Amino acid sequence: MRLDVVTIFPEYLEPLDVSLVGKARARGRLDVHVHDLRRWTYDRHNTVDDTPYGGGPGMVMKTDPWGEALDSAIADGYEAGAHDPVLVVPTPSGRPFTQQTAVALARQPWLIFTPARYEGIDRRVMDEYATRMPVHEVSIGDYVLAGGEAAVLVITEAVARLLPGVLGNAESHRDDSFAPGAMANLLEGPVYTKPPVWRGRAVPEVLTGGHHGKVARWRRDEALRRTAAHRPDLLERCDPAEFDRKDREILSLLGWAPEPGGRFWRGPQAVEE
Repeated sequence: MRLDVVTIFPEYLEPLDVSLVGKARARGRLDVHVHDLRRWTYDRHNTVDDTPYGGGPGMVMKTDPWGEALDSAIADGYEAGAHDPVLVVPTPSGRPFTQQTAVALARQPWLIFTPARYEGIDRRVMDEYATRMPVHEVSIGDYVLAGGEAAVLVITEAVARLLPGVLGNAESHRDDSFAPGAMANLLEGPVYTKPPVWRGRAVPEVLTGGHHGKVARWRRDEALRRTAAHRPDLLERCDPAEFDRKDREILSLLGWAPEPGGRFWRGPQAVEE
């Protein structure tokens, strides 16, 4: 996969050289190119923003630097043999970035990121490139950052770990929280490693007994408990057909009950942490 990022803070993207993303680059799974937007400015102040039409607070990033920077990045990519670019626009007004989004982006051969600053990029830039390639406007959460570079790091790590040959265990991402089809999209339960006892706290006995069926059931129960406590909205959206008899028993003990249509809802006695 090729990845291009256009930004006014190239140094912000240095973490792309470390951890799993760095490994993906070292193994040739991810080809990263970071471009300084100010290279495509021509005044002595390297201006990339201006006041908004219609008034209002803040500044808006200008069309010309972005257009020239993206044209250059796209041309470089095609010259290097890349194909089928997808533009990824981190923005608080985008659609929520989910694990399903990460899976979809991981299937693309070429991602181009446009992390903005100030009040964002002149809308005409997105409209222009939407005529040339798919454009995904995505939000990593219901909050506002100073710029989109942190979102690029988040999205890139979520995507890079799904690329073939990046994780040591190719199957390890299949049971992640939010992974498509993973345990009805429940959150993962707690995990443990050696030593068996630490500061008087023992690893749950079921995990040391060697009975794989009981371990699987315990993990499922703990996933249900954690999801009920931390993300009850996920349980409310689950297809009731995904719950077996044991699941229903656990949910009942946690204060959840099925509606006439079968979906579960939180009763007044639902357990919360």
